[in-house]
Amino acid sequence: MQVTPGDEIDGAAALGFVDIGDREEVRLGLRTSLKIERRAWGVFDAVFERCWGLGEDSQRQRWSRTPRRAPRTWPGDGNPLSMLAARLEEERAVPPGEPAGADGGRPGYSPRAVLRRKSFEVCTEDELAEMDRILSQVVRRIATRRSRRLVPSGRGRVIDIRRSFRRSLAQGGELVDLARRERAVERPHLVVLCDTSGSMDPYTRFLLTFVLSLGHVAPRTEVFAFNTSLTRLTPWITAGNVAATLRRFARNVDDWSGGTRIGECLREFADDYLRQVVAGDTSILIFSDGLDRGDTDALEEALLMIRRRARRVIWLNPLMGDPRYRPEARGMKAALPHIDDLVPAHNLESLEALLPMLHRS
Repeated sequence: MQVTPGDEIDGAAALGFVDIGDREEVRLGLRTSLKIERRAWGVFDAVFERCWGLGEDSQRQRWSRTPRRAPRTWPGDGNPLSMLAARLEEERAVPPGEPAGADGGRPGYSPRAVLRRKSFEVCTEDELAEMDRILSQVVRRIATRRSRRLVPSGRGRVIDIRRSFRRSLAQGGELVDLARRERAVERPHLVVLCDTSGSMDPYTRFLLTFVLSLGHVAPRTEVFAFNTSLTRLTPWITAGNVAATLRRFARNVDDWSGGTRIGECLREFADDYLRQVVAGDTSILIFSDGLDRGDTDALEEALLMIRRRARRVIWLNPLMGDPRYRPEARGMKAALPHIDDLVPAHNLESLEALLPMLHRS
């Protein structure tokens, strides 16, 4: 039998996928993973007996004591998918007289689920701190989304034929080291404009925390604050220290928690920064309640310029958490024709729903 070191590695790995207490599974798993030729099966069985056998009598006694596994059976019509569907229906069913839970299933209490649906304006400091931890886990999903584009990788599954042949020139034409590729991680390019006026006070702290968390997985993120003037916050961001960064923002941004002129600020952004930070793959996020005291004509002109250059414009309005809300404020009415999406931003659940939109074309 010819067994290479690579076959030995495969054989050791195969033992992790079989029932190690089932002698026959171990024998067949090793014979397959070691790539034993058919003509050498008899030799392999003899070697297997010599290495792991206990003699004919004692071996028979030992393996006869091993209980045989019962054949797997499925209730109902024998179809595992039918069984799974029946189980899901059973879990969704609510007994008569019992109120449905928050998620539409059986009644129950989940502190994390309640926290995800709780509005930022009624959260305590401890709850906001817990939300920060949850949010840092949620935004990591952006860093795991794969694009269709293939990039060089040491462990990719796709062989790069051209680069492999180029490497072989250093080995006399032998394909010793194969070049590989894998799908690249798609990291969105974001520009965030956050309203820091007084009407946004209950939401500003957490929305900026969300933005800073996004910056960890999307390095090409630019952050601006606006109220009566526009301020670029990106140079003041300290990696890994959200609390210090938020304090620096509040200390350095003029008219924090004051009035707001959305139109003039967005026009200033379009005139001074649009060509520098916005490209065809950029998503623009605007956090604001749309309560504008300024000129709505300037707002429309600015959004028109931004929309022509950006990939997507998403307006996040915390007031949309109230089902009675209608976008009838002057600023919101002027903005609606020039944005792609108007979405709520009043709790953690609404921010989680935003993440898939950042990858949507």
